[in-house]
This record gives sequence, C-alpha cells and structure tokens, in this order.
Amino acid sequence: MEPSIVLIGLSHHTAPVELREQVAVPNGRLDGTLRALVQVPGVFEGAILSTCNRVEVIACGPDGDALTRTLPSFLAEAHGIAVPDVTARLYVHRDREAVRHLFRVAASLDSMVVGEPQILGQLKEQYARAAAVGSSGPVLHRCFHKSFSVAKRVRTGTHVAERAVSVGTAALGLASEIFDRLDDKTALLLGAGTMGELTARQLLAHGIGSLMVASRTFERAVGVARALHGTAIPFERLLRHLPFADLVVSAVDAPEPIVRAPDVEAAIRERRGRPVFLIDLAVPRSLDPAINAVDGAYLYDIDDLQQVVAENRDARAWEARRAEAMIEGEVENFWAWLRSRAVAPTIAELRAHVEGIRAREVERHAGLLAALEPGQREEVDRLTRALVNRILHDPTAALGRHGANEGMDSPLVGAARELFALDESTDDGGDEST
Repeated sequence: MEPSIVLIGLSHHTAPVELREQVAVPNGRLDGTLRALVQVPGVFEGAILSTCNRVEVIACGPDGDALTRTLPSFLAEAHGIAVPDVTARLYVHRDREAVRHLFRVAASLDSMVVGEPQILGQLKEQYARAAAVGSSGPVLHRCFHKSFSVAKRVRTGTHVAERAVSVGTAALGLASEIFDRLDDKTALLLGAGTMGELTARQLLAHGIGSLMVASRTFERAVGVARALHGTAIPFERLLRHLPFADLVVSAVDAPEPIVRAPDVEAAIRERRGRPVFLIDLAVPRSLDPAINAVDGAYLYDIDDLQQVVAENRDARAWEARRAEAMIEGEVENFWAWLRSRAVAPTIAELRAHVEGIRAREVERHAGLLAALEPGQREEVDRLTRALVNRILHDPTAALGRHGANEGMDSPLVGAARELFALDESTDDGGDEST
C-alpha cells in the first residue's frame, strides 16, 4: 500500500494576516518545529512552508485519516492556539490534491501575485531545511524536487510570469495615491532579506530619491545599502532616522512590532505634518497596526496588496489555464511513481525468489559443472542468469505498469504473490519444479 500525503495550511485565500501571523514559523524556530513534526505519531516525513502569505504543513505517513486528524492539532498546539480557531480557516488536501497544491504553490499559481518568482526560492530554502534536519524522506524528496521542475516548466513554457504585478509595484501603486512624485522622497528599508530588497529595488527603479537600510545585522545592512547605493544605519538608531523617511518598507522577522504608533506620531511631528507611507511585508507584522490611527500615516500590510494585484490577474488567466494543464500531467506522473513504489518490494521479492531457485539448481549440479573449464562454468552461470532475466522481464514490467495505476490494489500483484508463493517460506531448499 502506498503511503498517504496530507497537506494542511492557512493562506491569504482563507485567513487574515492577524491569524497567519499567529501560526507563522520564524526561521529561528523552523528546525525545532520540523523535528517536533516527525515526532507526531504516524508522521514518517514532514516539511513546513512559512511565508508572509501562507503557513503549510505537509506530511507523509501510512494512514491519511490519522494525519488529517493530527496535523491541525500539531499546528495549533505548536503556537498555543485553540484548535477550533485554526481549523475554522484551515484547508486540508490529501494525496493527489496535496501534490497538486504543492505544485501550484511552487509554480506561483496560488500566490497573491500570480507569476511572482519569490515563492519558489522560499520553497527551496525551507525544504532544504527539512532535508538538513532529517524530517524529509524519499517521498517528499521526490515530491518537492518535482515541484521545482514543474515550476521551471511553467515559467519557461507559458507567459504566466509576464507582466506580473510584484509586491514592489503594488507598493508603488499605493504610494502614488499619496505622493505626486518620488524623486524627492526618501525610503527606509527595515530588514535586509530578499523580499524587502526586491521591493526596495522596485522603488529605486521607479525613481525614489534616496534609500536608507536598517537591519539587525549591520554588516548585512551595509552590503544591501552598498548594492542599492543607499545608506546603512544601525538598527538601534532606527527611530532617530524615522523622521527622515517618506516611505517605510518593513520586512523584519520579529515576534512583535518594532515600530509603534507613538514612534510614528513623534516622527510626523518632527516632519511638521508631512505624511508617511508605510508598508509591512512581514508576517508576523513588524509595524504596529495602530499606526493606521495616526494622522498623516498611511499603513498597508500584505493583505492590503490583494486589491492592487487582483487587477492584473485577468490578463494572465489564459496562461494560467495552460499552466494548470501542465501541472495536472505532472501530478499524475508523480502519483504513478508513488504507486509503483508500492509494488517494488513484490518485484524485488519475485526476482530474489527466482534467483534463489536458479542458484540452488546450479549448486545442486555442482558435480557436473566441475568437469567444465572455468570459462565454461562462467558461461553456464551467465546463461542461467540471462534466462531468469528473460523470463521475468514481461511479468515484472506488467507489475510495474499495473502498480503505477493501482498500487498494491492491483489484482495482478496478488496473483503474482500467490503464483510464486512469495508469502510462504522456501528456505527448505526443496525442488520448486514439482
């Protein structure tokens, strides 16, 4: 019987940022959470994807029903949240649907910004962590690496990524509602990770006047600032520089807000009432939601971008349908592989069984073979092995084909095990020819 694959999660489709930030798995906790995942009874393999738009747990084990029951509890209890609060917004995919969902996520068909490239990099990075701590295994290894190749095929074989509205361009669209020009404005980037840096590059490409970069690791801030021709500032002096920022982009991985409403209120007073545009790309949110109540402050979080990016989706709808068709074929290919793994032990047992018969018969006739030259004995051995391979070729090929479609449920698998007595001991070395 092939193992079951179950994927549970919350995303921007099903849950607001307020809930997603409660179940987010920060980088510093990811390894420990992965180790805890594979300690859950019935979980043989597991991986976690945690981004600003989704938190998903995928697991492989022998009992899909059991995984469907235990994984939501694991996600809730790992964050100290009541299970009903999580399950009310949770989606659950099993087997083919789980594989299909993972492939769609990798190909950016489930993203807020369809066609954006960042999700694939995040998926690769977080799966690499699962592989490094040993929580993944052969099934998830194949599944994730197939998702990477599917994503590449979609990106090169369709135009789904063309004219994609990125987080950066969405932020620019919102900023243009507040500022009539950007060339005289200063942006402050909080956090020097990939998402924040990409957004800062978008702002610079559209003419932002100057850029400041703050990161907990000052060396990292210096590196990003140098690459973007900006100025690095020490993280502990962030609030002193806040009044100089017209736009603030925060992508800081933090358990609680690093900038609060009174900080922004004080900055706007020092700016003599000039407005500040802030966008929070982090989950959990790194900018206090109460900033929205400050006069002159315009705060947007990751969910606010949905309205901006939705306008661009229709233009790529046809390409997305082509991509979905590609994914469907790859899902079936993967599932055929998974089913064929279920019959692999039977095929191995069948080959070992027949090889055992051959070896015993050769041994039984050792006296006759002793009269042959060494080269002749080797030829007899080669000939008998070739006969075994020829005889088993068609039966094992048929088992593989039927196994890919039906797994261990194939009647052919049961017939093979019965016809060759694979479930019975043949250690007595008797004559199987009778």
